[in-house]
Amino acid sequence: MTAGWRAGLVAVLLLLSGTSAASPCGAWPDWGTFARTFMIADGRIVDPHSPRRHTVSEGQAYALFFALVGNDRTRFDRLLQWTENNLSQGDLTRHLPAWHWGQADDGTWGVLDRNPASDADLWIAYALAEAGRLWDERRYRVLSAVLARRILDEEVAVLPGLGPTLLPAPVGFVSEEGWRLNPSYVPLMLLRRLHDARPGQGWDALIESSLRINVEPAVHGFAPDWVLWRREGGFAPDARSAAAGSYDAIRTYLWAGMLDAADPHRAALVEAFAPMLARTRAAEGIPPERVDTRSGVAENAGPFGFVAALLPMAAAEPTLAQQMRRHVDQASARSPDHYYSQVLRLFGAGWHEQRYRFAPDGRVQPAWLRTCVR
Repeated sequence: MTAGWRAGLVAVLLLLSGTSAASPCGAWPDWGTFARTFMIADGRIVDPHSPRRHTVSEGQAYALFFALVGNDRTRFDRLLQWTENNLSQGDLTRHLPAWHWGQADDGTWGVLDRNPASDADLWIAYALAEAGRLWDERRYRVLSAVLARRILDEEVAVLPGLGPTLLPAPVGFVSEEGWRLNPSYVPLMLLRRLHDARPGQGWDALIESSLRINVEPAVHGFAPDWVLWRREGGFAPDARSAAAGSYDAIRTYLWAGMLDAADPHRAALVEAFAPMLARTRAAEGIPPERVDTRSGVAENAGPFGFVAALLPMAAAEPTLAQQMRRHVDQASARSPDHYYSQVLRLFGAGWHEQRYRFAPDGRVQPAWLRTCVR
């Protein structure tokens, strides 16, 4: 078949499927809407409600993943280029991305805090690894490998009694009391995929410590935003966050719910967080906005992004999941520019409508992989 005939066939198939030739096969409408709302032309994700329209590395990382799920290589490359040029001093192989970029007090734009955020770094390394695999691009795979090595070298510490553990950042989270950790920073599917790509580097040890960070502090079934690992060993409530589970912790349930059923740790995580799902069920599908993880006392109804984040865990209860999905769709339409809730909606609702799944080894399985002409 000649190139001309092949192009013609693809165009016909796109027309028959209702997808315009200008859109990538497998395009994800919700991702397109998100990008038009929060992504400016040069590839920067902006929170319009932040005081100075700032950007965080987490936003760039999540958007890279969404672009991959939406088979949107144009935006993926734009996001990657902006991240490397502005957060990594022009070289992602030499510098972990700074976590915070925006307008300084003197009116100039640039990095506001050069400390990296390890969760964003994990998602970027993961998105690059999977983009390299799915789009067959060696440069992405190389960038992922180098970034993953830097994460291990610069953001992992060996904690007494816990072993190799991902710190939230290279500096700022160690004190005389111990180490301040964030359970939502360690999605197990990402660690499994990076281990699968580079076995023998130590990612398997991080899987084990990360499981403990998720399960053991959730004594009443609610994940904390932050937790302290004491120098003498053992978890303790984090005083600075008053042991609350809220805007960080909601992602912990999201990551657990999206694990493949064959993942050896999924059952333990779902069991540990069952009280949160029960609380959500009792509140007609609305999880609480804040929980005191020491007592289990909850406050306020969570925003629609929290509901979306619980959708994967609720999937085994179709009636509950459908009730939650209706709430997400209705509330999202009323608040299209609420950045964090829209992020959680893309993760949770995208998973719910099977835009993607994670395999037992952590590989992402986007829907377009099954349907697009390759």
